[in-house]
Amino acid sequence: MDFSDLEARISGDASPIRAARQLLKDRYEADAEAFRQGADVRALVHSRSGTLDTVLALIWNRYAFSASEDISLVAVGGYGRGELHPHSDIDLLILTRNGIEESWQDDLGAFVTLLWDLKLDIGHSVRSIDESLNAARQDVTILTNLLETRTIAGPDELRDKLSHQVYSDAISSDRDYFIAKREEQKRRHAKYGDTEYNLEPNVKGSPGALRDIQTIGWITKRHFGLQNIADLTRFSILTEEEHQILLQGETFLWRLRYGLQLIADRNENRLLFDHQRALAEMLGYRDEGKRLGVELMMQSYYRTVLALAELTDVILQYYDEAILGSGTEDAILPLNKRFQIRNYYIEAVNNQVFAYAPYAIMEIFVLMAQHPEIKGIRATTIRSLRAHRHLIDDAFRADLAVTSLFMELLRTPHALDQTLSAMKKYNVLGRYLPEFGQIIGQMQHDLFHIYTVDAHTMRVIRNMVRLDSAEARNDYPLASRLIHRLPKLETLYIAGLYHDVAKGRGGDHSELGAIDVENFCQRHHLSERDTQLASWLVENHLLMSMTAQRKDISDPDIIHGFAQSVPSQIHLDYLYVLTVCDISATNPKLWNTWRASLLRQLYIETKRALRRGSETPVDRQEWVRATQSEAREILHAQNMTDEQIDGIWDTLDEDYFLQDSTVDIAWQTAAIIRHGNDPDPLVLIRDTRGGPTDGYSQIIIYMSDRVDLFAATTAVLEQLNLNIVDARISSSEGPFSISSYIVLDERGKPLGTDPARKDRVRSRLIEELDDPEDYPDIIHRRTPRQLKHFAFPTEVTFSNDTVNQRTVIEVVTPDRPGLLARVGQVLLEHRVRLTNAKIATLGERVEDVFFVTDEHGEQIRDPAVCQALQRDLRQMLDDTQ
Repeated sequence: MDFSDLEARISGDASPIRAARQLLKDRYEADAEAFRQGADVRALVHSRSGTLDTVLALIWNRYAFSASEDISLVAVGGYGRGELHPHSDIDLLILTRNGIEESWQDDLGAFVTLLWDLKLDIGHSVRSIDESLNAARQDVTILTNLLETRTIAGPDELRDKLSHQVYSDAISSDRDYFIAKREEQKRRHAKYGDTEYNLEPNVKGSPGALRDIQTIGWITKRHFGLQNIADLTRFSILTEEEHQILLQGETFLWRLRYGLQLIADRNENRLLFDHQRALAEMLGYRDEGKRLGVELMMQSYYRTVLALAELTDVILQYYDEAILGSGTEDAILPLNKRFQIRNYYIEAVNNQVFAYAPYAIMEIFVLMAQHPEIKGIRATTIRSLRAHRHLIDDAFRADLAVTSLFMELLRTPHALDQTLSAMKKYNVLGRYLPEFGQIIGQMQHDLFHIYTVDAHTMRVIRNMVRLDSAEARNDYPLASRLIHRLPKLETLYIAGLYHDVAKGRGGDHSELGAIDVENFCQRHHLSERDTQLASWLVENHLLMSMTAQRKDISDPDIIHGFAQSVPSQIHLDYLYVLTVCDISATNPKLWNTWRASLLRQLYIETKRALRRGSETPVDRQEWVRATQSEAREILHAQNMTDEQIDGIWDTLDEDYFLQDSTVDIAWQTAAIIRHGNDPDPLVLIRDTRGGPTDGYSQIIIYMSDRVDLFAATTAVLEQLNLNIVDARISSSEGPFSISSYIVLDERGKPLGTDPARKDRVRSRLIEELDDPEDYPDIIHRRTPRQLKHFAFPTEVTFSNDTVNQRTVIEVVTPDRPGLLARVGQVLLEHRVRLTNAKIATLGERVEDVFFVTDEHGEQIRDPAVCQALQRDLRQMLDDTQ
């Protein structure tokens, strides 16, 4: 590049910033276009650094202090390494020999002002050599920055003198620096949940990302005084293959970061949903079948950082031994002829163990499972494992010794999820089970599945293992009891391992996974009965959750139909445990007390149905009579008369008595009788089982019946930031109706955790609902950032429930504030009555089911009415995203 014209303008122009900014803008645009055309990102990153060097040096040399041998301009940190992405921080140190001379003061102020005028993200400090050394002693971050320096202008002797002392033990010992950086890394990893698999990962700070590579570089510089990680190959710390993994991984992450900053037009390191699709397109990722280009890009990211995490573990373990363990005697415990424990790390007795005994590749993980004191695999053995992974082929997978060892692993009582995660990390699990290898790093571009498929699977296994803990007994009481009744836990683990293994292939992943797990069971010599059970579980792993969340499980016919799909009580037990572990591993926000209660109710009712036998379903009339009889006894004990009771019940249809417990029906009836002729709405709120932190909150509203009551009530509840998970409006032959809403607060908790809030909710409902003229307008709140990137057209489907004489409307639409109120408004306009609703929010996606009738309590049979209702629902929801 010819800088002669720029140099003349900067040197002679009283205001050189315009020329400097124009140059930087031109180079930015040229580099951006070169990047889009596929130019080498490493060359672009270093080129931008060189361009800025020239600009800063020319500006520096305008001032008289530039002639002094006692001051220089030094690049530190990433800029000191000669690396600048489009909007990277530019860290500068104005370094002096003994401090600032008075004659420099005004010019230095003018220089710094010019830097700000460049509109770059420049950070600077002004320190003498001694001040810099003192700062480095006190702050490991400053010390780290000073390990990577370059002189931009002025004498290099000052920087050289500083660097010589920075690397000395007088500032920080090798040991102290290593410990500080290791702890810093642990804190950073914890910030990102100790996982490489975040939906919106940080390409700089997340585990396995750029900061981990830089951490190795810093420790290397401090320990060896090396300026390049590649030089580690000379010390046998890195093999040439490992160096290539680091180099290629860093290059890939640089491409992501470079493109990300171009798209965001700022110093952005987070792969936000806002930018992922555009970045994937910029980098050339295209949709392949049902796999989106953005999903393929993210899978490349996850697999890259997983490989880098494995490698950084090896290198940091080496440093741990070399720096912290030097001079101490190793503690060695032999395990067998092939393996021993050295200082709590398992290692092969020699590097050829895997060559002459390939089954040892599986054996090492079994030994780790059987010896919980083992912290991990020793670095030398990880390398040997990597060198022999190619031995995992079809013959290896069919070897009886190997399959027996894997089954022994599944049957060993231990933290199975940790062992399987280690197998995945060292690329053994994905090779041994190729079908599992296909889903490693596979993500779904939505807000519901917040983990990649393999990470979700490991969390499912973790949930299964932890069901025996005290915490699980509190969070999952029924599942933690059932886990002890399952005859073979390994069957449950196998179903967990395979339940999502066929995702992304096209077709029904449950059916495809059932075939895969059947092949697994046959290869591992499971009995025909266990094979059939595992296959049934994988094929039906969504059945229980879909039934509980999308169907009216207070309907005896629904329970009977579900029970007919379950071959036996043991199948039900396994399926319940798998379902609980699956839901709670999909998204931390998905599992709540309401979903828990739905699954528990479905399990208990199905258990009763299985005892009766599938040929003897419950008679609806008999169920209603039994419910009324039990509730009547409770009310008689409270001195309620049959006349009072029947005065309420005679106005309600039989569906009311198919829901809730008899205790709840008695509680509601007694409250209505006591309410008498009070014109104000009756609003009852209580938490299930009465505990302040248990279950969910139920809101009962008894008032004059109106077709717009649902729209008004949901509007109020949503204004109060309550999450409605279920709604039921009991049809009435009289002037009053009973509406029931199940709600949770923003944290998924019942209102009993905040009694004052419960009172505010009751007061607000009475105030808003007492006069129809006061019914609120549909609320408008800002849609959260992430939801905006997952818009899709609303789907509305209709079907008729002939048994219950009602129409079922299924609405699938993007989530947004005020959704239920808008649905209620459309139903109101068409004079459609809502009798029940099943509310399910799955990340950015809402899948709600509404049970409705016409204004006469009949099914909606007219196709024209359904079409009009479908059109208006779509228009109302799609126009308000």
